Amino acid sequence: MPLSRRAFVAAAATPLLAQRGAVRRPNLLLILADNLAAHALGCYGNQEIRTPNIDLLARGGTRFSLHYSVSPASTPGRASLLTGLTPRQHAIDDGQAPARAAQLPFLHELLAAAGYACGFAGHWGLPSPGAPPQGFSFWRPVEDGPAAGFVSGRITEHAIEFLEKQKPQQPFFLLASYPEPGSHYRGRPEKYYDLYAAAQFTTVNWQPAAVNAAEGKEFLEDIVASLRLCAAAITAFDDQVRALVSAVDKMGRRDDTLIVLTSCCGHLMGRHGLWGAGRASNPINMFEESVRTPMIWNWPLHVPVEAARPEIVDSCDLLPALCEAAGVSVPEAPVRPGRSYLLSALNKPYPPKDPWRSLTFGHLGDTEMARDLRYKVVIRSQGQGPNELYDLRRDPGETDNEFDTGEYVTVAEALSRQLAEWRKRYS
Repeated sequence: MPLSRRAFVAAAATPLLAQRGAVRRPNLLLILADNLAAHALGCYGNQEIRTPNIDLLARGGTRFSLHYSVSPASTPGRASLLTGLTPRQHAIDDGQAPARAAQLPFLHELLAAAGYACGFAGHWGLPSPGAPPQGFSFWRPVEDGPAAGFVSGRITEHAIEFLEKQKPQQPFFLLASYPEPGSHYRGRPEKYYDLYAAAQFTTVNWQPAAVNAAEGKEFLEDIVASLRLCAAAITAFDDQVRALVSAVDKMGRRDDTLIVLTSCCGHLMGRHGLWGAGRASNPINMFEESVRTPMIWNWPLHVPVEAARPEIVDSCDLLPALCEAAGVSVPEAPVRPGRSYLLSALNKPYPPKDPWRSLTFGHLGDTEMARDLRYKVVIRSQGQGPNELYDLRRDPGETDNEFDTGEYVTVAEALSRQLAEWRKRYS
């Protein structure tokens, strides 16, 4: 007799929980931003945008220095974080999704089947019938837009409402999803704009508008003014992080709550003369600013403090990592490319025969990326081009395309082969 989707998800969640017995499972608070690049945060080196609360969260835990979105766009990046699947596997983009996407087990479904109380507050950003997606017992979507006002404040109020309803004997999972910095920069309290009224952003490394600028090019007409608005939105989001952490503290459940902060994709913020992420240029770009995102783990007494991990990790690794932390098995099908990095977060070694990989991939439209610890290759139209290769150790700003340079031919060919294998296996 065929299993229903609910029975399938429940069956996948059972075995490891049985092994853990009476071990207390952590509460999970996933704080998800939209278009928040790693380079925009103080804990990742930014000197001008004020993010004291996110920086404190990082100092009290572990940040991953090289975390990547598998797509430089909000919707597919979000879907990959919550399903552990590549953009080609889930095929969710710009609010569109094939019928089969409705059958994919999401993170909240796996956790709900394992006994977690699951809540959502904020910007869903994925195809939805309007009713709560299966698995959420608390559902508070908040619409974003130019006239929506201070959306993030309302999201935080809903998130705290969920937290205050939780019972001590049941673990909870809260997805607090914010549109910051996104693309709508108005509507925050005036105090945030006042912080940056005179800022010149001399260390952000913005450049004049590029000739191939596409989406978001209106923000390039006065980049400094746009940066002031964007920075205000980021600092407004930073204050919401403080409010959420304070709410967990007030509950007395801070020590048994794993807080994770990340973003769906990055944001160029004027670098390379572009504004936005992958679709900020024509053709689509895979610049570091578009795909490199923050990943911060904070879990008192478990995750080391003031730590930075050097491994390359990506969106598809989050679901298996959180499931392992919660003692929940990941369904065997569909085959996921990701792997749990819980050992890294806990500062524990991997087995000598099963070391961590040193490679990640990305995809959006006709553009793909493979990136290892030194090089990045960008392939378009399955090799027809224009293609790119960057030596990130020598050229971290990705200004010199070495794809057709003789001394880099072997590197380009090797990364292109690995990219083709990834495409074939996870499509």
